[in-house]
Amino acid sequence: MGNRILAGLALCCLLASMLVSGASRAAVEAALLDAEPAELKIANRSIMVFHATLLGEAPAARVKRAEQVINERLDEGFDNTVSVDAVQGNYLVLLGDRRAFIVSPGDLVGGELNIQQEAQAAASRLRQVVSEAQQARSPRFLLSAAGLSIAATLVYLLLLRLAGWLHRKALSWLPQHVRKHTSALRIGQTQLIDASNLFPLLRRLLGLVRWILVALLTYEWLSFVLQRFPYTRPWGESLNLYLYGLLRHVLTGMLEAIPGLLIALLIFFIARGIIAFSKRLLERLARPGSISWLNQETLQPTTRLTSLAIWLFALAMAYPYLPGADTEAFKGLSVLIGLMISLGATSVVGQAAAGLILTYTRTLRPGEYVRIGEYEGTVTELGMFTTTIRTGLGEVLTLPNSMITGAVTKNYSRVVQGQGYVVDTTVTIGYDTPWRQVEAMLLEAARRTEGVLESPRPQVFQTALSDFYPEYRLVAQAVPSEPRPRAELLTLLHANIQDVFNEFGVQIMSPHYLGDPQQEKVVPREHWYNAPAVRPESSEP
Repeated sequence: MGNRILAGLALCCLLASMLVSGASRAAVEAALLDAEPAELKIANRSIMVFHATLLGEAPAARVKRAEQVINERLDEGFDNTVSVDAVQGNYLVLLGDRRAFIVSPGDLVGGELNIQQEAQAAASRLRQVVSEAQQARSPRFLLSAAGLSIAATLVYLLLLRLAGWLHRKALSWLPQHVRKHTSALRIGQTQLIDASNLFPLLRRLLGLVRWILVALLTYEWLSFVLQRFPYTRPWGESLNLYLYGLLRHVLTGMLEAIPGLLIALLIFFIARGIIAFSKRLLERLARPGSISWLNQETLQPTTRLTSLAIWLFALAMAYPYLPGADTEAFKGLSVLIGLMISLGATSVVGQAAAGLILTYTRTLRPGEYVRIGEYEGTVTELGMFTTTIRTGLGEVLTLPNSMITGAVTKNYSRVVQGQGYVVDTTVTIGYDTPWRQVEAMLLEAARRTEGVLESPRPQVFQTALSDFYPEYRLVAQAVPSEPRPRAELLTLLHANIQDVFNEFGVQIMSPHYLGDPQQEKVVPREHWYNAPAVRPESSEP
């Protein structure tokens, strides 16, 4: 009691001297804030953090003095009852009949508790230190703690073996059941999931689950063992608090994200319904007589573009409701992705725009025989970014759509009557040969060529009267419109042209005519099949 009265008198004297000296309250607060905080920790347990300078003692000196008093009282082992007394707006925390430390208003920096609540909380922690000090000096308690720790360790090891046994059991059970269930997932005769690819994934997932379980068991075992002993008990409590805090944070985040996810899902369901409605509407509008630019050819790309636009709009509407959308990391990632797309997709956007132009202008169609620049073949695929054509020599060419829109395209299939394609060839004959004879010979060569149609009839055009010869162009329609047959048909047509001209003694003097030779440059019939040429069995002798 005497020490308590002396401490109160000393505190009163200090406050009185401060009033007499005329120091302002602002100066006192500045002095308190300039002091370096110090933590009072006894037996590995934090009791309080001092911020203020009190009775001429800085926080570090107050901590040192409090540690000395508390350790002395704990070593004496007498009555160590903890109590709290209020003195002049401050609170004395007493350990038995001695002052352990003083809690002043300056020690409440940024705290939510008032000074009385802070003093009571510090006293409660000090009582726990006193109780743990008594436990640390009790052989019976330490033996009991060691026994519990050993028992917990045995249970921990048993659970680890059980987890390993379950993992091995699941691995042995998994292949048979995976094959059984994946074999049932079929569409017709096609199996949707290959068990050989699914099993490694499931095996890795089982391994991940096992290691997560081992980590949780280790974490709880360590926390339990640490809490059995007084000195390590704060560490075990902090482990539990961290785990519970993490679980609470995760569960709270999940619960808070549910309303936003529901709204986002609702937006996506509405978008899906609108897409289904727009698809049916476009199918009706694609019927003949509705919209000129919308037909069966442009229906599929129009449906895809409409769906893409609706999904992008739905994503923009649902973005604010997605979990983490308001975080700086999410925003930074969105900006980075947008920047990458804007910098790297310039040519891609150009190719896509060219693909749309080809689709809606209907310049090309799959199955048509075309010539694009120096490339000639049948269109096999008209994509968003590239177009694929197959030549008669077995080559598959992939052309960028932007190149097609910038080049002259010849379509040999668009103007034909019925099925097939247009085939043409050009020959130059001297002016000394009657043009009527040349036309008749070209038509005869076309008649002999298998695959050239008689209806519509082939035609011969004189496309130019050059310096040394007229230019004759034979135009006919042939079937089928496939690359390989077209190349073979052109070869046969050119062979028949040479045969007919040789039969009637007409020289093919292209490309230039410089003078009449001493002998006519014709191939007699008897020399048509000189080696290594082979005479067909059906040919005339």
